[in-house]
Amino acid sequence: MKINMKLQFSTLIKLSIYSLLLVCLAANVFAQSRPDTLRLFIIGNSFSQNASAFLPQLAKERGKMLIIGRAELGGHSLEQHWGYVEKAEANADDPKGKPYGGKSLKMLLGQGKWDIVTIQQYSYLSADSSSYYPYASKLVDYVKALQPQARLMVHQTWAYRTDAKKFGRIAEGKVAASQQEMWQKSRAAYHLLAKRINAPILAVGDAFQIVAEDRKYGFKPDLSFNYEHPTAPNLPDQTHSINIGYYWNKKELVFDPNHANDAGKYLGGLIWYGILFNDSVKDIRFKPENVSEEFAQYLRKVAAQTIRKQ
Repeated sequence: MKINMKLQFSTLIKLSIYSLLLVCLAANVFAQSRPDTLRLFIIGNSFSQNASAFLPQLAKERGKMLIIGRAELGGHSLEQHWGYVEKAEANADDPKGKPYGGKSLKMLLGQGKWDIVTIQQYSYLSADSSSYYPYASKLVDYVKALQPQARLMVHQTWAYRTDAKKFGRIAEGKVAASQQEMWQKSRAAYHLLAKRINAPILAVGDAFQIVAEDRKYGFKPDLSFNYEHPTAPNLPDQTHSINIGYYWNKKELVFDPNHANDAGKYLGGLIWYGILFNDSVKDIRFKPENVSEEFAQYLRKVAAQTIRKQ
């Protein structure tokens, strides 16, 4: 009797697990078949992670179904992503060709059909057009071979904050002298890439620059702060910064003028959402908790303005 009860219980558990798997599978199939579902695959690094961080929340607010696949590695360039492809194609079992959580780019792209695939350059190299080739073209051809129906898009990354100690490379052995020069050179490089591969641009870099140059909302370095001898937890005034900037890590004052903070991630997300879904961002209600309503409203205005110019 006891043995029979154990067998019945074991069978019940197996059936429950099987039913749960069927429900999950059905939900996934339903999501992929919905007409308003967008399957987005991102080839990038921390900057693409920044720009797409709030994209799911924005899509959810508007009732859009969004599925995101990612091949992102911090600080990685087009050349490095292509290098992994070459290793994987030479030997499918080579772990050096599977850097994305133990998977290759081919394995990730093979997980269903993707509607849009985005590419970008490593921010430090973004202002040096020569660093894009031939790797961007090879990646694009590779993606098209695996996902012929997918639309390619170029994510235009942003220039570093105006008080950065060093800006991106504009040529071998030469770096940009300012935020504006980095933006101008990277913008030209991204537009050339977009023209060569016939792809639209997610102009996050342009939106960041509009904010940077705004008289009211543009970030202005705090000249009164003692940067040489700071005392925790004091920080310089970083009002309206859309980059992380200065922050304390235990007893060390850390400076990151490159990556986006929540306001910058929000701006990037608005650009991505508006272009990917061809939808207005003016009336978006969602905003990150630590971004004021006034600043969020301004960022939505900048995003709408940037999208209109596309």
